[in-house]
Amino acid sequence: MSNSADIDDREEGLKFQPKFDASGLVTCVATDAATGEVLMVAHMNDEALRKTIASGEAWYFSRSRNALWRKGETSGHIQRVVEMRLDCDQDAVWIRVEQTGAACHTGRHSCFYRKVEAGEGGARLSFVDADRLFDPHAVYRK
Repeated sequence: MSNSADIDDREEGLKFQPKFDASGLVTCVATDAATGEVLMVAHMNDEALRKTIASGEAWYFSRSRNALWRKGETSGHIQRVVEMRLDCDQDAVWIRVEQTGAACHTGRHSCFYRKVEAGEGGARLSFVDADRLFDPHAVYRK
């Protein structure tokens, strides 16, 4: 159980002490450093976080593949980190990046290419800014 001194230190202090979840991960939001556009949301484990800080390029942990990966290692669409921030209780990361090409594995600039709209019978999706910058089937051959 945390006491108030631990919480104060984590929230107000300058000690880097990321708080990983039960799976050993923190959520990371990547935005375009120039425009502020949200590009993607992913997860980092301790190793991904350390590699990102050391290399200046974004590293993530894939929950579906259970593996560490460097953004752009297959596609060439890397993310150069301009700035990294932690939220108030250090359990979420925000990186401002210079994105080469597309951020999304679907070939789009951003992973957020569908808008949620209220409609009869519930929510529906519509495409926005959904042009593909590359063919994912050609890049990610399985």
